[in-house]
Amino acid sequence: MKYRPSSRTRKLAFGAAAVVVLGGMNAPAVYGFAESAYHDYTINKPEYMARYGHWDLVDVPKQYQINAIHAALLHTGKVLLIAGSGNDEKNFKAGTFQSVLWDPVKNTFKEIDTPKDMFCGGHAQLPDGNLLVAGGTARYEKLEGDVTRAGGAMVVKNEDPDAPKTLPKGTVFRGPSGQEYVSQVNVLVPRAEKKFAKRGKGKKAKVTVTAGQARVFVEAKAKGEKGIANAAAQYEIVGEKGADARNHYGLATKLGLDKKDFQGLKEAYEFDPIAERYIPVDSMAEARWYPTLVTLKNGKVLAVSGLDDMGEIIPGDNEIYDPKSKKWSTGPHRYFPTYPALFLTKGGNLFYSGSNAGYGPADKGRRPGLWNPDANTFKPVPGLRDNDQTETSTSVLLPPAQRQKVMIFGGGGVGESHRSTGRTAVADLSEDDPVFRPGPGLGRGTRYLNAVLAPDDSVFTTGGSKDYRGKGASDIHKAQFYDPARRSFRPAADPEVGRDYHSEAMLLPDGRIAVFGSNPLFADRANTTVAAFEKRIEVYTPPYLYGRTRPKLGAGPTEVRRGGSAEFAVPAKASVQKARLMRPSAVTHATDVEQRSIALATERHGGRLKVTVPRDQALVPRGWYMLFITDGRGTPSQARWVHVR
Repeated sequence: MKYRPSSRTRKLAFGAAAVVVLGGMNAPAVYGFAESAYHDYTINKPEYMARYGHWDLVDVPKQYQINAIHAALLHTGKVLLIAGSGNDEKNFKAGTFQSVLWDPVKNTFKEIDTPKDMFCGGHAQLPDGNLLVAGGTARYEKLEGDVTRAGGAMVVKNEDPDAPKTLPKGTVFRGPSGQEYVSQVNVLVPRAEKKFAKRGKGKKAKVTVTAGQARVFVEAKAKGEKGIANAAAQYEIVGEKGADARNHYGLATKLGLDKKDFQGLKEAYEFDPIAERYIPVDSMAEARWYPTLVTLKNGKVLAVSGLDDMGEIIPGDNEIYDPKSKKWSTGPHRYFPTYPALFLTKGGNLFYSGSNAGYGPADKGRRPGLWNPDANTFKPVPGLRDNDQTETSTSVLLPPAQRQKVMIFGGGGVGESHRSTGRTAVADLSEDDPVFRPGPGLGRGTRYLNAVLAPDDSVFTTGGSKDYRGKGASDIHKAQFYDPARRSFRPAADPEVGRDYHSEAMLLPDGRIAVFGSNPLFADRANTTVAAFEKRIEVYTPPYLYGRTRPKLGAGPTEVRRGGSAEFAVPAKASVQKARLMRPSAVTHATDVEQRSIALATERHGGRLKVTVPRDQALVPRGWYMLFITDGRGTPSQARWVHVR
């Protein structure tokens, strides 16, 4: 059938031709417009979209345009976008914290009451379909030149074995020289521990008292250098007398005007997709900013790394959330830089790909490897080229998950480094001694790349920048698909919007891919104009949704057990090549350890399709999944939501 352009496309073509005729009148501007019009004409041709796909901007009402730092797909089909304060200190000081719920089918939006600043927290999908959100921002960073009051960590001691001590925000500590410092948050100091040691007959037992202690961030009352304390000292609590004054006091080494990093929150919440609200749960023992939350084989969630309530990177104190009790407990001790990419693998090991974001020394905790959280052992996985450029890289568990292959894409040097790499590599974790092997290059150094698993077993990649946070106008307006079977990339249509730091991408239940956010430092090549946060949402429709008849996945159960089977209606003559369970995303900072695509065994019986879920709980964590079927060309059905128990 001969292609007939739409009226809009015909107008574009006519406009481009007319502009060429008039080109001599104002050549640079006219030819620029002609090139743009011809590009618009080309990317809207059916044959182009069938080969490369197509991008569309979502119409978002102004009141719902937020700085999307986090994005999570819920089993209702809606997307929760979390900004918190949105990397805007004015919002933080005003207590303006935002979340928005987007329905990509109806394109409707709803603002969600957000109780704390969840900016740069962590999240994980829970077995019942709730989303766990833990940590966030208790205080914004202050660069050295912006710090007006000396401050830092103070250890508060309690030598009273009979009662814990609560000190409210605003408690004043006074040093030997009369300098005074004010606590910035409430602090609970546990009671002292009293022990009795037996002695010989007729002798009293020996009593030892070990003081309880807790840390709190304090700031000097006096501005400038008058508030600096360079020597270790003991600080009395102003207003306390007698036994209280003897039992309660502060200790600090240095309180200065040096840079103060972001400080984390201890609070945790579950977001209920049905009630569409946050529900408070037990707080973590550690405050965390930039943590990774990863699901374990038993359905519990491990919180790893982050900056604490002093702005210091947590030295390996991890903890575990139990969705049944809503409580946290101590986890295996191991150090990682912030937002480490940790993937649940067969047997229950966690694979650390080396991908991370933001904080931690260059020589500590960056080596990829397999971590057994039960035995707390770590086996390095060697072979990664450019292994000093894993920060701001992205990693995925390649589809299908049974093959146990993890791929790393791009990355950059530590901190604000200008260095970036176009390296990709794949580690086959099914091997006895896995190593990274080189994959095809990205074509240029790329940081902050978004990578999304598609129902046809490809990996869609988009965006990123060559330099730190898009410096030098280095955003990459390119997208492509990686084919794990052929170990090669193929091009996709170019996105209109550049995306770097604080951007996210995810698969939607209809097979499209949505992209959110971006937080570049500058808006020009010379790095002189401060950039605005990118609030536009762009949706990519892959080639498999153009010019094809989609297979239909009909009625069937909404629950299935691991190792069990379920039957779904399909048209009797429809071609069904594959079935995939796809775990919904929860993504931030180029880190999405939730998404995975699991191959299902299939049996065809006329108009019924029987699918069988693997039994391995580490391969198929409990929870809600999108079930897709694809035909021989890789064309996916609309997903059905299935709860795996």
